[in-house]
Amino acid sequence: MRIGELAEATGTTPRALRHYEQAGLITSARAANGYRTYDPGTAVRVRNIRRLLGAGLTLDDVRVFLPCLDGDVTAGPASAGALKVARDRLAVLDARIAAQTAIRDRLATALREAHDQTP
Repeated sequence: MRIGELAEATGTTPRALRHYEQAGLITSARAANGYRTYDPGTAVRVRNIRRLLGAGLTLDDVRVFLPCLDGDVTAGPASAGALKVARDRLAVLDARIAAQTAIRDRLATALREAHDQTP
């Protein structure tokens, strides 16, 4: 299957697919005309990559899941490595949320103070 077909089948873009390939998460062959071609099974892998990215993981995080990307990543028990990656990513997200909440609170306070000083 060509890159456009894979993109359409997985709800992604050719650019994202090239990015996944550059990251070593998927592979392609080259047709005689130079076009990338993918095994039809790559669609399952791409859907799993997108599912993990959608859950907040990064492409680097997804590498831990390589052994199970060609099947149902949610079917089996999670490995210790996968759980560590997920916990670490959750901690990063929690820290970012806390930082953004603190910034929001400072801005809200500044706006209240500005409003209180306005005649």
